[in-house]
Amino acid sequence: MKYLCLIYFDEKRLETLSAEAGQACIRDSEAFERALQEDGRLIASHPLQPVAMATTLRHREGRVSATDGPFAETKEQLGGFVLIEAQDLDDALRIASDIPAGRLGCVEVRPVAEFC
Repeated sequence: MKYLCLIYFDEKRLETLSAEAGQACIRDSEAFERALQEDGRLIASHPLQPVAMATTLRHREGRVSATDGPFAETKEQLGGFVLIEAQDLDDALRIASDIPAGRLGCVEVRPVAEFC
């Protein structure tokens, strides 16, 4: 079963990391992804551009409006994702608990709905 692991953290916290801590997080993330790929569990993984680069679309009364930024003001922003293949929710949670960027905030784990 596929699970999407959404990684949230406070972008301002990234600015406070030392260069050494930032590089360590990148190395840990690369090693984590390599291990998942070798196990055949990694489907996709990407960091996202800062929330200031986001655009939110809203459909109202037959019209679409675009707003710069995220849809809501929050303390933590969506910073990236990892799409995995796991046996069940417990397996997905175990994998998600090892996501290095999760140490900066939290990881939301959601099963992917398969309609076909």
